[in-house]
Parts: sequence; structure tokens; C-alpha cells
Amino acid sequence: MTALLIICFCLILGSLGNPQFPEQEKDPKFWNAWAQRTLKNALTLQELNKNKAKNLILFLGDGMGIPTVTAARILKGQLNGQSGEETQLEMDKFPFVSLSKTYNTNAQVPDSAGTATAYLCGVKANEGTLGVSAAAVRSQCNTTQGNEVTSILKWAKDAGKSVGIVTTTRVNHATPSAAYAHCVDRDWYSDNEMPVEALQAGCKDIARQLFENIPNIDVIMGGGRKYMFPKNMSDVEYPNILKHSGTRKDGRNLVQEWKNHYVWNKTQLLSLNPNNVDYLLGLFEPGDMMYDLERNTESDPSLTEMVDVAIKILKKNPSGFYLLVEGGRIDHGHHEGKAKQALHEAVEMDRAIGRAGLLTSDHETLTIVTADHSHVFSFGGYTPRGNTIFGLAPMLSDVDQKPFTSILYGNGPGYKVINGARENVSAVDYKGNNYQAQAAVPLNAETHGGEDVAVFAKGPLAHLLHGVHEQNYIPHVMAYAACIGEYREHCMSPSGSAGLRPAFSIVAVILSAARLLFLVGQT
Repeated sequence: MTALLIICFCLILGSLGNPQFPEQEKDPKFWNAWAQRTLKNALTLQELNKNKAKNLILFLGDGMGIPTVTAARILKGQLNGQSGEETQLEMDKFPFVSLSKTYNTNAQVPDSAGTATAYLCGVKANEGTLGVSAAAVRSQCNTTQGNEVTSILKWAKDAGKSVGIVTTTRVNHATPSAAYAHCVDRDWYSDNEMPVEALQAGCKDIARQLFENIPNIDVIMGGGRKYMFPKNMSDVEYPNILKHSGTRKDGRNLVQEWKNHYVWNKTQLLSLNPNNVDYLLGLFEPGDMMYDLERNTESDPSLTEMVDVAIKILKKNPSGFYLLVEGGRIDHGHHEGKAKQALHEAVEMDRAIGRAGLLTSDHETLTIVTADHSHVFSFGGYTPRGNTIFGLAPMLSDVDQKPFTSILYGNGPGYKVINGARENVSAVDYKGNNYQAQAAVPLNAETHGGEDVAVFAKGPLAHLLHGVHEQNYIPHVMAYAACIGEYREHCMSPSGSAGLRPAFSIVAVILSAARLLFLVGQT
């Protein structure tokens, strides 16, 4: 009883004193002026950007549902000494926002492989499958052939653009893999993870496909080193740890076969002169990269640093580029019930979005930020303004009279029962980096959520992302804006060229000059 009274007193004490918001917010003029500025900016959006997109960038926050976006916004502000709610993420500044329906063809709540096939290849697919249509069956090798679908990364490469993949997971993980692989099982990272019958039937592992399917991917950065080396070959960074050694049974050294610039640590990466590098492979961990909160800042690059180098290399191509960037460990943090890890990953991805914006121009670059799916992550509990996003709700449960954190999960490893009752979170470090938030249902790993996710867009033809769309619509918009893949013809016709001005005005000048020279030659 004494402990309960102390907790209640502390909660009440925390709610007293000055309001946790700026004094100016008491004045209606503040809100009216803010709304009027927003309205003025909104009116300018009537002047739509109908240029041809020279460059395409897709930022994919794996598992970054709308509650994660909101919580990351608050965290970003609080890291900067603000209350957080009024903060703007870089993606918040994008002028066009829509919703994406994430279900797979055979799943109401999707996985990252089927969704990646949708937003990269333009067709919805079964869960667990990569770069194949829904006619392919997971883990059945013989359903691969004839059901392959290509991605926007390949469409861009075929159109003469430079292309790149940057991720904080393994480069052969679900999200990046759909950009280059055709695989009926997302877990076939190397031939070591494949069943013998699949290998005998001619199916290829994902790491091998990374180098063989689209041989000249200009930039590849992330983790996944061990899948590129022969089995039991020691890792360069962790030579005495067997689990980090090479996995390949075929004895191939894919990194050696690469024969271009290869780096495995931050120093090597940042010492490169992008002007002298056309092709770059960077593999910074044997598996997934470290969480940003745990990253060795001396040896491991951040997502922002990788994006910076990638764009500087890719933008040298006068025909432009396509870049896929994945904040992949947002998803992992949620699966482990570690909201603090997940949200810091989201904030880091937002930094990378800001950096990309500084290195490109909205005049010629279509940038899209979205998620593949959500999670059963939430935050609530009537917290006051400025309450730390990782803090307690300002009340006790009226059922078990115990405190609870604002952040909770619908299911996952955070479900704990102590002496037949819910754990008292005030007795643990609920603000710790690896604290597992309480969950309603016990599971070893928290699950994805099935609700729609946000799609933020800016740049040429970004207004085509509006309302609610199927997830597979996204690469079609990007291809249309850049006149690649199946969307070349509309750019060449008089009726279709009106909204795609810059590239074709240059072509017209060249053609006119050539015609003039021809006429002069005839006289």
C-alpha cells in the first residue's frame, strides 16, 4: 500500500507545475497564423510538378506503420530538446501523402517479401516469395520458372540509369532482394539455407542472384557478408566467431568475383572519392547491420552516411539514377518488442531522407517514403504534452492498480507474468535501449500489423500518389514519371510530352540543330 501511494504521489507531482507547452500556444493568433501559412503553402500545390523524373528514390521503412511515424516524430523532437509533438520529420514536409493497402495475395497481414514484390515489381504476390507472381508457391522451386517478374530497379538499369541498393539489413534480405531476385523462398540467403532438391532443380540462392541477375548494379551497401564467402571462411572483422564465417557450400567467393570497389568498414567507405568510383559493394556486417543505438560509430557507417556516398556516386550518370534505401531494422526492433531500438532506427532513416534532399533537386527527383507493412505497436494512456515517448502513462491501471508505459504491443515477447500478475514496470528499467514493452499476448516475436501505411511523395508527378492505393501501384507511378519500363511511349508522343518538359525540350533542340545542319549541307 505504501509503494502504491508513493507511485501515485509521484505521478500527481509530475502533472503539477507549469504547462508542458510553449506560452505562445495559449494565444489563438499563434494557431491561426500557423494554419494560414499552411493554407498559403497548400494553394501553391495547384502548380503541379509535371517534369520528367531524372532520378527516383524510394525510402522504405520496414515495419514503419503510422503509429511508428508519429512516435518517431516525437522522439526526434525530444532528442532536440523539444516536447516533440510539434516537430516535423523530413517526410512530414513532403507535399503529397496517400495510403497503401499492404495485404499479400494470400495474406491479410503481409510479410516483407510479398510486399517488396508489390512496391518494386508492380504486382502483388504471395507471402515469403520474391520477384515472382502469385502463381509461384513458397518453397516450391518448380513454380519459379515462368512466373518471374522484374523490378523497377531493372527497368531503370535497362533505360541507362545508374541503380543502387542501400539497407541496414542483409543485402539479400526480403526488401532489397525483390529488386533483383526471383526466389520462391525469402530465406534462401545462400545455398547453405536451401534444400538439396531445390538446388538440384536449378534454383539459385539470393546472394548469387544479386551478382548474376543484374550484373552491373552500381551501388550495393548493407550487411550480409557471410553469405558471399565459402563455408567456414573466417570473417574479416570477427575472425574467431564461427557463426560469422562464410556459409556458401559451392565454394564461391562472390566478393572476389565482384572485381570492383569493395569496402567493409566506415573508414574505407568515407575515404573513397565518389568521383573515382563507378561501382561499389559495401558489406559492413556478416548479417544485419547493428542497431543505430548499438552501432560502433568508428567502424560502422550510419544509414545517412551510406546514402550520402551512394547518391554522390549515382548522380554522376547524366541519365539519372534509381536508388532503393531501406531502414530495415525498424522492423526488427518491433519484432523483438524493443520500441526504443525501432524508433531510433526510424529517426536515423529520417536523417537519411534529409541528406538525400540536400543532394538532389525536387525539380528532377521523385522521392517516395513509405513502409511495407505496420506492426501491432501503439502508444497511448492519456500522456501529457512533452511526456517522454518511452515514459509511463500518468495513471495507474484501474484494474490491477499498477503503472504502465505509454508504448505497448498487441503481442510479442514483452508479455510477462510475475507471481500470477502483470509485471510492475516501475521495478524495471523501462527506458533502457533493450526494454521489451509489455504485450497483451505472449509470442517469441511480435507480429506485423495489417492496416494501411502512409506514402509520402515529392518531386515530378508526386501528385499521382493520392487517396488510397494498392501497394503495387507505387513502382508504376515511379516508372511513369521517369519514362521507363512499360511507360516509355507516352513520353515520346506529343500528347504525353506536355507534362514531361525538361528532357524533351533538350531533345527538341538537338533534333532542330541536326535538321538545320542537314538543310545547310543540302544547299
